[in-house]
Amino acid sequence: MPTAPTILFVGDVVGGLGRRTLLGLLPALRERHAPDFVVVNGENIAGGLGITPKLADELFAAGVDVITLGNHTYRRQEIGPYLDSGKPIVRPANYLSTQPGRGFVVVEKHGVRLGVVNLSGNIHLRAGRVAFLEIDAVLAELEGKVDHVLVDMHAELTSEKVAMGWYLDGRVTAVVGTHTHVPTADLRVLPGGTAYITDVGMTGPRGGVLGVKKEQSISSLRTHMNVRFETSEDDPWLNGVVIRGSEQPLRAEAIEQVLEPWQPAPSAAGRS
Repeated sequence: MPTAPTILFVGDVVGGLGRRTLLGLLPALRERHAPDFVVVNGENIAGGLGITPKLADELFAAGVDVITLGNHTYRRQEIGPYLDSGKPIVRPANYLSTQPGRGFVVVEKHGVRLGVVNLSGNIHLRAGRVAFLEIDAVLAELEGKVDHVLVDMHAELTSEKVAMGWYLDGRVTAVVGTHTHVPTADLRVLPGGTAYITDVGMTGPRGGVLGVKKEQSISSLRTHMNVRFETSEDDPWLNGVVIRGSEQPLRAEAIEQVLEPWQPAPSAAGRS
């Protein structure tokens, strides 16, 4: 019975193109990396803002084990009841307890129990409680119930994510940063055995500006006027990481980046 799982984590999936990129590349990534668990940040999957029950079900049907979210969790009104339905989808644990959903989930495969925790940064993002205090409470609740723990730290500031990595080193298997949509080059296993990266990046149109049509983003920045943003359809890539867990609980052996372009079939062009 394996106790050293392989985890594929895919960064913020943006819009319909991001969804198609993920679904188009996932079979080949499974064959290449043989992940025991697939975890996906899906908070931008519905037109670039939020997630719907239909889209979440599509990811689960494709074999995604856990969906994490972030500051756009509640952009789609219909997602509230779905977050309380028991599905393996998590919003930041340090949101208010009165808000729909839960902040962590435990999934089991091949006899390995993986805890997945979602956190929100507190600087420039709206979270009800301090992430560094909340994770202590979550880990206390998970003690003895998991073999490995993956933390998705969804935050604006690189410093806040780096600090969380050091804070949790040796206490969790991996801390992966999301939200800023640009992959960083600092992935490593920290001295205590925790795999870390400041930002995984995004899955979607690299030809835009963080997923938005570049012309619209440039216009907004040039004119300081409101511009209606739409998701780009240019140059789709998948950004992710593969984490190799250790036989020792709550430790990782390695982390590697997955930066993959996707070429959609001609019939898929322009689909939502």
